[in-house]
Amino acid sequence: MANRRGNAKTREQSDKYSVLLPTYNERENLPLIVWLLVKYFGESGYNYEIIVIDDGSPDGTLQIAEQLQKIYGADKILLRPRAQKLGLGTAYIHGIKHASGNYVIIMDADLSHHPKFIPQFIEKQKEGGFDLVSGTRYRGDGGVYGWDLRRKLISRGANFITQVLLRPGASDLTGSFRLAL
Repeated sequence: MANRRGNAKTREQSDKYSVLLPTYNERENLPLIVWLLVKYFGESGYNYEIIVIDDGSPDGTLQIAEQLQKIYGADKILLRPRAQKLGLGTAYIHGIKHASGNYVIIMDADLSHHPKFIPQFIEKQKEGGFDLVSGTRYRGDGGVYGWDLRRKLISRGANFITQVLLRPGASDLTGSFRLAL
């Protein structure tokens, strides 16, 4: 079946997913999130790379990432550290510059985004030929765990305001769990 991006069968075989993992003090979470990513990509058979963008974490996150690179291979775990904390948005831009995949997945390294949903993102994207698939905390299987009341209120409030002002039709504009072309 052909679509606007060429033959779907050929594209599917050559598709590669670059997962961007910005980190700052994620020493404890990084091994688990990487293991889960490797597990779900391995089970699904999709080609991938994980790009760790550490912003000078003082807790040794980069050293853990280096160990993970030795375990899983430099072709699967790419380290693109920065000397200091420069922010999430610029971390994503930095990661995109180093991505070799034709799709990019952005997600948090703090385990707030479960990698088990990535194969569902990919299938949804393929079914609809979408340029963007976004996870949501506020519909279906989504949710927030481990957040205090203040963080929940800020997230809900920001999403409410954007719904009223912009009427985008998306249920979670403040989340950062997305697959994009």
